[in-house]
Amino acid sequence: MRLLGNTGMKIKRVGFGGIPIQRISQKDTNDVINELEKQGINFIDTARGYTVSEEYIGNSLEGRREKFFIATKSMSRSYESMKNDIEISLRNLKTDYIDLYQIHNLKSEEYEDIFNEDKAYRALLEAKSEGKIKHIGITSHSLETIEKVVEDDKFETIQFPYNIVEDQADDVFKKANKKGIGIIVMKPLAGGALDDATLAIKYILSKSYIDVAIPGMDSVEQVRQNTDVLKNLELTQEDNEEIEEIRKSLGSRFCRRCEYCLPCPVGVNIPANFLLEGYYTRYNLKDWAIQRYEATNGKASECVNCGLCETKCPYDLPIREMLKDVANKLG
Repeated sequence: MRLLGNTGMKIKRVGFGGIPIQRISQKDTNDVINELEKQGINFIDTARGYTVSEEYIGNSLEGRREKFFIATKSMSRSYESMKNDIEISLRNLKTDYIDLYQIHNLKSEEYEDIFNEDKAYRALLEAKSEGKIKHIGITSHSLETIEKVVEDDKFETIQFPYNIVEDQADDVFKKANKKGIGIIVMKPLAGGALDDATLAIKYILSKSYIDVAIPGMDSVEQVRQNTDVLKNLELTQEDNEEIEEIRKSLGSRFCRRCEYCLPCPVGVNIPANFLLEGYYTRYNLKDWAIQRYEATNGKASECVNCGLCETKCPYDLPIREMLKDVANKLG
């Protein structure tokens, strides 16, 4: 157990990621939440965009709300839409308050604008003053966004991808930890690309400056396995050798979402396309991923094969080939 930054929330270092709940039933969700309680996992993360996830969790937590810290998030950017989403989250989660409400997936170019009078941050401040939410956080896939957050004093937590093959946030995490900003790690299994969940979580939590990892879990067995990691977080020589092998094998085909490939001359949102392909392939959220792909500006199918992105990628990824794969699956 440890405190999540300066929030005062004392949580287990393995939390619960609520995205996979979309593919199971309410009964299965109840079983998973029961096991969370049994194992002492008390931090739950979900989102407005995760279809039925908030509702399933809310139903499961009736009668035991006080045993868990609930985090949810919204993609809303305007004052009115965020205010509305907070109310929907409260109803779905069947609670009078939400412990942590986060602005979801904020891009660097949106950062300054979010604090304007008619934007989302004002709605969060009002909800906090009214006791509807306790703390305000942010999630992003942009390292530049997280760097801006750490320099400000506007958010109490940051949530960012971090795992064996995506460790670019190391320095900013250390700075955040020193400032008392809570650090929540999403995508601990690299969106399902990492097979050894035990090693993946052990690698993350061996870092003393990281507060909690939130692997997505949709079965009792996964809850037990992921909690067992906490018994020993010391990496062995064998662990380190395996980590290096994983980096070598995944490195040639894995997008770290660093965004150095952008901007694309024709507007293809390269990292977003790869992220959706991961949900489709590794999370088995096919319909959900396809719907979001259809709504995406800058689809993989719009690539004109110019190759400029590949000259800027620090990992020498075959981006054009990978985009064709995305278009074939989701287009």
